[in-house]
Amino acid sequence: MATTNPPQLHQFLSLHCLHKRKRSLLALLSLPLLLLLACNGASVLSLQAPFPASFSPENCAGKSRKWASSSTKLSSTAKRMGKRKPMFKFLLSEAGSDRFSTRVKEFFGSNSCQSRFFMTWISSIDSFGDRELFTVESLFRSHPHGCLIIVSNSMDSTRGIEILRPFLSKGFHVNSISPDFDYLLKHTVAESWFNRLRNGDVDPGEVSLGQNLSNLLRLALLYKFGGVYIDTDVIILKSLSKLRNVIGAQTIDLETGNWSRLNNAVMVFDKGHPLLYKFIQEFALTFDGNKWGHHGPYLVSRVVSRVKGRLGFDFGILSPIAFYPVDWSRIDGLFWGPRNETHSKWLSGKLNHIRSQSYAVHLWNRQSRKIDIEEGSIIGHLMSDSCVFCNSSALNL
Repeated sequence: MATTNPPQLHQFLSLHCLHKRKRSLLALLSLPLLLLLACNGASVLSLQAPFPASFSPENCAGKSRKWASSSTKLSSTAKRMGKRKPMFKFLLSEAGSDRFSTRVKEFFGSNSCQSRFFMTWISSIDSFGDRELFTVESLFRSHPHGCLIIVSNSMDSTRGIEILRPFLSKGFHVNSISPDFDYLLKHTVAESWFNRLRNGDVDPGEVSLGQNLSNLLRLALLYKFGGVYIDTDVIILKSLSKLRNVIGAQTIDLETGNWSRLNNAVMVFDKGHPLLYKFIQEFALTFDGNKWGHHGPYLVSRVVSRVKGRLGFDFGILSPIAFYPVDWSRIDGLFWGPRNETHSKWLSGKLNHIRSQSYAVHLWNRQSRKIDIEEGSIIGHLMSDSCVFCNSSALNL
């Protein structure tokens, strides 16, 4: 056997110790990484468990994804869940069915409401800004004895109360209540759809789950309680109290004069109206989370085109001037001040037409949120007409 002389032995032992220290260091550095991976793995796997029984949403801050267990889908599912993780926070509700229904009924019952209004807010409370507050202003300017419930997890909070405090101080009846889908969807076709979604058997798709749930929520609220639903980007110009069981057309066919598309940003319906049931049924039976608008304007248009003229479906369709006097593609024109004398005359004529014929104006926030309101614009005049806090900065949105 070959022997190792002392210098070589010393060099060998030194190298051996060095390698040993490196391995120890690497092992020490790897430990936090392994713990982090284990934590992330547990988080992803924990999403396979059913949601709590009371599943509630918050106008589209995040997306939520829930799939059935499958080893072949886990990596892609986890990646898509990661993008939608904020929605899980909004979907979890501490309010049980009894608590939700009790709060709604007590609020409406104790305030002698002349009109019932619902709004939904699916985003974080930080996103509830001046424009949304102005929708509330315009509502109470036209309906000082109306009652408004903002159905929202984020607004149903101490901070939400403070945001609404100026309205409460003026004696207006407004409240925020976290929703409960189990209660709202009970005895509808969407009840089983919702359970399948919660159990991971429905693919939410690429469109924001919050947006789609907002479309379902407004239908369920009107079906359960009746009243008026309005989006948070609507300026109400006059009382809606004389309207009953109506939905507005967004566009009309210029050749026939018939509506070509309806919209669900403003709806007025009695409790338990059969058209609302058909809307909810259509949502559940044709759900596709990859088609934008499929469960909003397109859904109400599809259903109405099928049931119009049938016995038992008594409702009206208002022309676009009622709620949508300007289409989304031209909404910027309402924000412009006069460019010249000819344009000034056109603005004056359009303003008078809206004031006399429209119940509300949909602002199409997706297109108009970043547009400044210029002096002398139609929107500027309408906001002056509809304000409650008329010296506030909201008039300079």
